[in-house]
Amino acid sequence: MIDAVVAFFILGALSVALGAKIDFPSGLYKTLSMFLMIAIGLKGGLALQAHVSSSLLIMSICVIGFGLALPFIAYPVLRLVGGFDKINAGAIAAHYGSVSVATYAVAVALLEASNISYEAYFPLFVVLLEMPAILVGLVLARGSLKSVDSKFIKKELIANQSIILMLGSLIIGFIGGTSVGKLMPFFAELFSGILALFLFKMGIVAANQFQEIKRNGLFLIAFGIFMPCVGGVLGFYLGYLLELSSGGVALMATLGASASYIAVPAAMKVSLPEANSGVSISASLGITFPFNVMIGVPMFIALSQYYI
Repeated sequence: MIDAVVAFFILGALSVALGAKIDFPSGLYKTLSMFLMIAIGLKGGLALQAHVSSSLLIMSICVIGFGLALPFIAYPVLRLVGGFDKINAGAIAAHYGSVSVATYAVAVALLEASNISYEAYFPLFVVLLEMPAILVGLVLARGSLKSVDSKFIKKELIANQSIILMLGSLIIGFIGGTSVGKLMPFFAELFSGILALFLFKMGIVAANQFQEIKRNGLFLIAFGIFMPCVGGVLGFYLGYLLELSSGGVALMATLGASASYIAVPAAMKVSLPEANSGVSISASLGITFPFNVMIGVPMFIALSQYYI
């Protein structure tokens, strides 16, 4: 059976296919996105209170290395098979080394609906995976790290909205102690309902990418499915090597399979304005996100339950 939260994504896409005119306020979409980031961060911060250790530091270093490696896998495929130039190949590769907070939220919702436990400090890994791929993508596109403007690093990486919200709420959850509990009835109990509304909007947005996907041919579709499979398998084995629980392995696979459509597009628009942002968004949001929500994440959860 399809999970009710995921079904809202399908409903959004179906409404576009049927030509329905649904007025979804852009301000509400941004509010829902902010809610999810803060909720994930707070929950992770609460978990960190009980899990700060040297082993977590080692795992964090491994996760950062994982984020640095993924663009190097995507880049040659885009260049040699897809025929993209350096600029566009680097920009797209950056999307596939970073993460999708919404995809992670879907995985968490599915795990909790199935009563599958996972390491509650995972939001830390989500935050850590936001930045490395952006730097790697820019280096691949420009040819050297020297070409990356220091002002860009400060504004688009350190002061990036998703990083500020998730890292800030993670710290608040960590240092807030028992006072954070006052916030959790709002951020925890409403999480699935907010996620359902967000996915409904994402279904509409993803369906509207169809024309761009058609213009860029079969390669974009193949790549948008190939990369999450590769990243997911690598994430699966990384989770296994780190001796995570079955739920944790599924989440690590999800992080490896997901592609950013919020933080990275904003960063690329500033630093690589000549890149075709429509292609990157079409791949990450129009192909990879629906694939992960409907196939990838349930598959990773099933595999982790079978093998771990």
